[in-house]
Amino acid sequence: MTAPLRLVVLGDSIAYGTGAARAEDALGPRLAQVLRSEGIDAVLTVLAVPGAVSRDLAAQVRRATPLHADLAVVVIGANDLARFLSVEQATAALGAAVADLRAAGTDVVVVPAPDMSSVPFVPPAFRSVVRAACGVMQQRQAAVARAHGAVVAPVAAEVSLDFVADPGMFSADRFHPSSAGYARIAAALAPTVLAAARDRRDRRAA
Repeated sequence: MTAPLRLVVLGDSIAYGTGAARAEDALGPRLAQVLRSEGIDAVLTVLAVPGAVSRDLAAQVRRATPLHADLAVVVIGANDLARFLSVEQATAALGAAVADLRAAGTDVVVVPAPDMSSVPFVPPAFRSVVRAACGVMQQRQAAVARAHGAVVAPVAAEVSLDFVADPGMFSADRFHPSSAGYARIAAALAPTVLAAARDRRDRRAA
């Protein structure tokens, strides 16, 4: 019998699922369900912490190490942007986290920061500036993640269009995704996560 794929989700409140109406609506459970629907038995552990910034990934990686995860999905960057933290320090912390996960034998999918300009309470006059700042963070996150052996899922631009068009994508706090928002994010991530899981399964079988 093939052993289940051990999936861990690390990062911030989006990775944790803040705003989802039900636990099963959160990002991790949705991704695990995608894998199961495609015949990949997945055991999920969510280590993400609401409010986390990139430097907090180190503690999450330490918690992940004993789990011997096959695949880690890392969602980070929104809080670094919201708190105006250094892009250089944030991306260095992300790179270190990816490197440590890879050294432990875990495959990694990195989801760069969202486009914060889609958040309803960002004034229209500032949205282009916010979008540009997010773009810088996303590009640098992608570069450092790939340099340390991760697969990058750059879904922010695709997903943000739906969040701008449909206020129902946001939860009542108008900042975190709603259950519908998480469904959209999971749908965008599904091809990348599924491909990574299949690759891991095939290599493990070989």
